[in-house]
This record gives sequence, structure tokens and C-alpha cells, in this order.
Amino acid sequence: MATLSLPKCSPQSRLPTQPPKSHLPPSFKVGNFTAKSQFLGLKRHCPVSYSSSKFTIVAKVNKGSVPPAFTLKDQDGKTVNLSKFKGKPVVVYFYPADETPGCTKQACAFRDSYEKFKKAGAEVVGISGDDASSHKAFQKKYRLPFTLLSDEGNKVRKEWGVPADLFGALPGRQTYVLDKNGVVQLIYNNQFQPEKHIDETLKLLLSL
Repeated sequence: MATLSLPKCSPQSRLPTQPPKSHLPPSFKVGNFTAKSQFLGLKRHCPVSYSSSKFTIVAKVNKGSVPPAFTLKDQDGKTVNLSKFKGKPVVVYFYPADETPGCTKQACAFRDSYEKFKKAGAEVVGISGDDASSHKAFQKKYRLPFTLLSDEGNKVRKEWGVPADLFGALPGRQTYVLDKNGVVQLIYNNQFQPEKHIDETLKLLLSL
């Protein structure tokens, strides 16, 4: 019987054994920075505006609420509306960027548990600021069976109130579980343990 070999997704390096002395990583600079941590999820040199507004994150989507609707392009350039998933549970997870080790680990964990999500009757949707072509390459490389949506400009991320890390410099990693009526039943945030998102969402889905 033939076996299917899936691409390896584990990061090649591990977190340092000693915590950093500073509250900010060594590569963080006010004005401009390049994040080096494999779990942070950045792969670009990004300008940073250091202002007090970066420090206050107010969640706009809460448990028991109906999140703002969205219309985004998927990895194939097709338009996808949130309303498309009405009538079944849906897992919407926001992640920093394609092809970063932490985000790859998370995506592959969703892939490896995808049959469990299907058995629970749920859809899985990943959202980041990458464009459709980046999503297409990411999906193909790691054989991801679920939809990836392009939120260029991070409009939906802002509307949903996804909290950022590193004083607003780093897009957050947050997962929402919506029930079949479109009501949020779980909000889970964990930047540094991407695989935990899968455990928590499956636990909730099995209880619905």
C-alpha cells in the first residue's frame, strides 16, 4: 500500500534556554526592525512607528458576539465571504505570515488534524496579510487542504481587533471558533505555541 509523504514542517532551531535580559528581542529597534525569532512570524524588514497608540489594543470581537463580515481573496484569487460558512462551525485563524517557521508549524498542525475538523463538521480558514500568490505557494508546498485568505492592508485583522505583539510591531496569532450561527464561541491567542491553537479549537468543537 502506497504511503503519502508530507513535507516536514518542524523548525530547524529551538528557542534559547535562557530568557532574554531585555523585554524586547535583540533584533528589535524603535524606528525599524528585523525580527529573527523563528516563532515571531516576521520575514520582512518593517518600519515601526513608536507611539502610545501602539500600546492599547481593544478587542472588537468577543465571545458570544457576531464578528464583522468580510470579503477576501483566497489562494486562487477567488472571492470568499464569511457568510459562505454560515450553517456550520468555522475556525478562523489569523497568523503573521506565510513561510515563517512558527506559522508553518501551525498550518501543518491544522493540516495534520484536518480530518478531525471535518468529522466535527467544521471548516478551517487561515488569514494573513500575504497576497494570493504567496498563499498559493505556501498551500502547495505544504499540501494544506484548507482555505487561505489574503487580508492585504490588515483591514479585517483591525476590524476584528486581533491584538498585536511587540508594542504593535508584530501581527498577532489569534484563533476564533464560530458556531453554525456565526457566533464566536472561542477566542484563543498564543504567539509562541502555534500548535496549541489546534488543541484548543478541537476541544471546543467536540463540545458544541
